[in-house]
Amino acid sequence: MDIFLSFLLGYAVGMINPSYIIGKIRGFDIRSRGSGNAGGSNALITMGKVVGILCIVFDIAKATLVTWGATLIFKGSALVFPAAAVGVVLGHVFPPYMKFKGGKGLACLGGAILAFDPLVFLIMLGAEVLIVLATDYICFVPLTASVAFPVVWGIMRRDLPGALILCVITAVIFFRHIENFKRIKEGKELRFSYLWKKDDEMKRIGAGDGDDENKNDTEEE
Repeated sequence: MDIFLSFLLGYAVGMINPSYIIGKIRGFDIRSRGSGNAGGSNALITMGKVVGILCIVFDIAKATLVTWGATLIFKGSALVFPAAAVGVVLGHVFPPYMKFKGGKGLACLGGAILAFDPLVFLIMLGAEVLIVLATDYICFVPLTASVAFPVVWGIMRRDLPGALILCVITAVIFFRHIENFKRIKEGKELRFSYLWKKDDEMKRIGAGDGDDENKNDTEEE
């Protein structure tokens, strides 16, 4: 029961999507603009730096607080934390009131890792920076992080069932990035170097300056 309740708590908190809510308050659906994804990075694109950063921080914080809080409230099982982590990611990615079309879960995954161990969070963050620099694709960050976290959990906690539960996050994040895989194969996925080589990247993927945000979903939050 503790595991189930911690999952429900995580899911309920995960459904709180600031980028979608703020967009609606401003009179539009964030999924119809920019990258088309309901996440912090798209909030930054469509509503400015201040709103975007606040949304990213909120998404990280909600996952950190709910996973940490679940371990304090429900103490009947060591699987409470993994269940809450899965819940908050699923709530963010598949919220019913948004017709199950939410964000991609990276910020929530990061928040869960932060709650698990801040040092692990910093080490993984450094590793992901290296991966981005080596591959030039941001989409590899959530993919590799979602694979690494269950492994780290299993080793550090010596908890195979918990690691297997966390693999649900891995499956969800891979599912949400199928389109990124297709675009990489087709040579149409924006690279990280887009930030300083915009014209070259737009020419490479064959997109016009005016529709780059609509053709490429580099949003990971």
